Amino acid sequence: MNERTRASLTGEPTGDPYLDLATQATALFEGERDFIANSANLSSLIFHSLKDVNWCGVYLLRGEELVLGPFQGKVACVRIPVGRGVCGTSAVSQRTVCVPNVNAFPGHIACDSESRSEIVVPLIVADGQFVGVLDIDSPSLGRFGDQDAAGLERIAELLLASSDAPAGA
Repeated sequence: MNERTRASLTGEPTGDPYLDLATQATALFEGERDFIANSANLSSLIFHSLKDVNWCGVYLLRGEELVLGPFQGKVACVRIPVGRGVCGTSAVSQRTVCVPNVNAFPGHIACDSESRSEIVVPLIVADGQFVGVLDIDSPSLGRFGDQDAAGLERIAELLLASSDAPAGA
């Protein structure tokens, strides 16, 4: 067993923020299947664990809108039309959208004027149904990249595997 694997199993920091997040999230989700409770804890975990993040939360699909769910950060937009902004674009494409400069993104919805970059990961349950998005903002340009996308996609999969489908899904 290598040092990184041993550290992840014992809860010690591994140097990989997403492996550490996955380990902590697994412990948080243990014995709890409620999607809202797990989303709330995950939003807090990400917000307080990842560097240079000023907002983290979940939006849930309700009809043709994404509706604000559990989050950490300043107050947020409550409803986002599917197809609009970064979250709505991720909802339509059902792909992770990483935006290095939100001010250059056509149709960006500025909930927090301090946000400069954003990553949005679609939440798709095991049967392939889209149920919402995990949205993370940063006050820095270019904060998110391929490593963040891969790590957050794994974290989103863990949330969905550890939770019952959200109400309305």
